Parts: sequence; C-alpha cells; structure tokens
Amino acid sequence: MKIGLHALGIGAGARRPVIDAVAAAAEHGGFGTLWCGEHVVMVDRQASRYPYSEDGRIAVPADADWLDPMIALSFAAAATSTIGIATGVLLLPEHNPVIVAKQAASLDRLSDGRLHLGIGVGWSREEFDALGVPFSRRGARTDEYVAALRTLWRDDVASFDGEFVEFDSVRVHPKPAAGTIPVIVGGNGDAALRRVARSGDGWYGFNLDGVAEVADRIAELTRQCDHVDRSIADLHCAVALQSPSVSDVAALADLGVDELVIVESPPEDPGSATEWVAELAERWITPAMPTA
Repeated sequence: MKIGLHALGIGAGARRPVIDAVAAAAEHGGFGTLWCGEHVVMVDRQASRYPYSEDGRIAVPADADWLDPMIALSFAAAATSTIGIATGVLLLPEHNPVIVAKQAASLDRLSDGRLHLGIGVGWSREEFDALGVPFSRRGARTDEYVAALRTLWRDDVASFDGEFVEFDSVRVHPKPAAGTIPVIVGGNGDAALRRVARSGDGWYGFNLDGVAEVADRIAELTRQCDHVDRSIADLHCAVALQSPSVSDVAALADLGVDELVIVESPPEDPGSATEWVAELAERWITPAMPTA
C-alpha cells in the first residue's frame, strides 16, 4: 500500500523553500503521492458547516496562506522526478472547466504524467457566493464538468453541449501525457460515493474516524459500484484518518485501500522540514511495505 503525504500549500507548506524540501525528501523517503488541497477564499463569518469535523469548523485559520494547488504542485513537481502529485481536492464547480482542462493537462505533461486530479463539490456557500457561482446544484455541475474535462482531454477537436458548459469545435492543447488524467472524487457521504462509482477513477476519503468508518464507506462504495456494474478493484482508494496509527496500515490494506494519506503540517525551517519528512518516512513507509 502506498503512503501519501498531504502537507503542502498551507501555512509553512506554502513557502517555496519548504515545498522544495518536503517534496524532495518525500520522494527520497518513498512516499507515493504529494497531496495539496484548495480553498479559493476563506471567510471570517462562516455559517456553512465544515463536513469533516465534529464541531463543523475548519481548523485552518482564515488568514493562513493557502496556495492555488495547481501552482503549488507545479513547484513540487519541479523539485522531484517520480513521486505522484494530486489535488486533494480541487473544488471543481468553482472553476471554468475549460481552463481546468488546460491547467491540469499542462501540469501533467510537465510532470511526465504524475498528476491525479482530485475533485470535490465544495461545502462553503460563502465561498461560492464570493466567486459568483451558484451553490445549488453544484453536484450536477461537477458531474457535467468532469464529462467536459474528459472530452477536452480526449478529442483533438472537442465539442460539448450541456446545461452548465458549452463549447464547439475547440482545440485545447497540450493533451495529458497518457491521453487522460485520473479523476479522484473526494468526499465521505453517500452522494460522493455514488459520484465515485458513476464517473470517478478513484476515491479520496478525508478525515475519517478510523478503520471502522473506512470499512463502512468501502462497503457503501462497493454497493454503489455494483449498481453501475463496476468493480471497486478498478478504483484507486485513498483515505486520510483523523488519528492514524501504524497498526491501521494492514487493516486498511485488507479493506482494499490503496493509499493511506498522512495529513501533517511541516515546520517553518526547510532544513527541519527535511528531517521531519525523514522521520515520517521511517514511521510510515516500512510498515506499508508488503512482506515476503
């Protein structure tokens, strides 16, 4: 099972020297993927409930630096050569899908095909309001945008006629390194798992409450895949736990999880960040390696 690291883009992880140090050390230490999340704006008066904590509040301070994930991951990719990079997650309905298709394909080509595009529908009405995007029907918008992305990546001359996006006979180049980019759907609820089964190449479950909740969500995802005649074995399943333990690795692997993502904040000092990643690798990578 792979071990991913979700540590870039926020706070200390938004500083160039720290990005370089963490990315290089993670690749050297054997981590499988570098993950980077997104919020375009944060607000001081937040009525919307954050779905990944018991108190409904996001732990990131509203005034923290939070890089655009495509830009942050481009620097991480430039500092490395083999480790995967993934948005965890890009809030797709907040963006123009034609621009996302261009940005993602550009990053994928420059990183030699290392990008996984993690996407989510978003939860903050205030953020959608600030961007002038309707909060209602954001799920349907996301589904259509995913279809539009794949059309743009696949077709040399691309056309699409939908409710939320329309284009006719356009050329968007470059194309992804392998012709497409895996779309990893984030979210823990049933609606998100239905979206994974319908149109995702994988699932990113975030801040789950231990192995038992992962097992419950995997069982639901399996049911949703059965409904659409898909096998969950064809999906890349990545999860981040609230309080992960090394002892969880084997249990998660038995459930069919492909990647355990460690969510941590790096230190401010780049030299310390290198040592910090090495300590994480020593703790997590060896237990994740298969035994003979």
